Amino acid sequence: MAPRTPSAAVRRRRRRLRTGAMLAGLAVVVVGGTAIAVHQLDESEVLVRERCSATVGADTFELTPEQTGNAALISAVAVSRGLPARAASIAIATAIQESRLENIDYGDDAGPDSRGLFQQRPSQGWGTEEQIMTPVYAAGAFYDALVRIPGYETLPITEAAQTVQRSAYPTAYADHEPEGRAFASALTGHSPAALDCTLREPSAAGDPLAVPIAAEEVFGPLGGTVDGTRLTLDAADTTGWAVAQWAVANASALQITSVAFSGLEWVRADGGWSSTTTEAGTVSITVAGATP
Repeated sequence: MAPRTPSAAVRRRRRRLRTGAMLAGLAVVVVGGTAIAVHQLDESEVLVRERCSATVGADTFELTPEQTGNAALISAVAVSRGLPARAASIAIATAIQESRLENIDYGDDAGPDSRGLFQQRPSQGWGTEEQIMTPVYAAGAFYDALVRIPGYETLPITEAAQTVQRSAYPTAYADHEPEGRAFASALTGHSPAALDCTLREPSAAGDPLAVPIAAEEVFGPLGGTVDGTRLTLDAADTTGWAVAQWAVANASALQITSVAFSGLEWVRADGGWSSTTTEAGTVSITVAGATP
C-alpha cells in the first residue's frame, strides 16, 4: 500500500509542534515516528550569547567576558600606576595579539616557554613561570618595559608594542589597534559608560566581600562599605569610571547584577546604562543574592 500523504491540517499541526519545541528550547528526537522531548534548556542558554562591547564614537568592538575581564585588569594596573590611557591601549592590543586576552599556559611561535597574557618568557628575564602566569604581575612587567621607551605615548601602537615584545611578527599588533583603543578608553574611564556586557542570569549567589578584594588587587586600596548584597567603593572622576566599568567587565566572574556611578546605572538583566540617583564619589555595586 502506498503511504498516505498527510493532510494539510496534520502538516500544520506538525509545524506548530516543531515550532513550539524550538521556542521552548526542547531537544527533540524521533523514535518510531514519535517526537520525544529529551531535554529542556534554560531560556538564557538558548537566547543569550554572552559578550561585552566597548563603544567609542561610531565604533563598537566585542570580546568575551573572560577576555574583557583580562582587558579590565590590564587597564586597572595602568590606572593604578598613573599611566595614560595610551599605555593601556598598547598593552591590550599586545595581549590580543599574543594570547587573545587569555592567560594561556602553553607556548606559541615565540617559544615553548612563553606564557600568560603577553606570552612572556622566563628565559628572556620576564620572571618565573609562576609570576608570568599571574596576570597582575604580567601586566606590571609589560608596563615596566613600556615606560622605559622614550616617547612611547606618541609612537604608533604597533611600534611601541614591538619594542617591548621583540616579536617575530613586528607588524601584527597593528591589526588590533582599534579594539585596543576602544577597550582602553572605556576601561580606564576616559570614555564614561562606554562598556556594556550582555550576560546570562547569575549562576550562583555572589560574595560581596570578593568584589573589593578583587578591585583592590588591581587598583590598590579603595575605601568602601558592604551592606548585604550591596557594596560601595570610594572613587571619583575618571578613576570612578574605571572602577565602575571594571565591575561591569567582571560581572560574570563575580556574579554582579548592577553597577552605578555618577548618575548612571548598568543593570545586568537589561544591559546598557540608564539614569539613576547615585551618591557622589562612590561606585555602587550589587551582587546576586542566594535563591530562597
